[in-house]
Amino acid sequence: MAYLESILKVLGIGLLLGAGLPAVLALGLVAYSRGEGGDGTDGAATAPNPAFKFLGIAAFVFVGWVILTAVLWITRATIIHHTGVDLFPFLPKK
Repeated sequence: MAYLESILKVLGIGLLLGAGLPAVLALGLVAYSRGEGGDGTDGAATAPNPAFKFLGIAAFVFVGWVILTAVLWITRATIIHHTGVDLFPFLPKK
């Protein structure tokens, strides 16, 4: 049962990061482009919407934060070895 639980955890994280982050980035792109305003497909002008623009930027910041945290998590042993700084002191070490 422990193996099945571990496999499901890895599958869940893989789906979340593998499909979830690109989906959040795509939604951020759509929100940001709608926030810009401009001419629609029918030629009608639309006003800029700051809320959509903020939502798009927030999505970009979130995706960047997740990627940066993942890189730091993967390289944490090297960072601790070379600098002595533990970026994740609240998490248990192996």
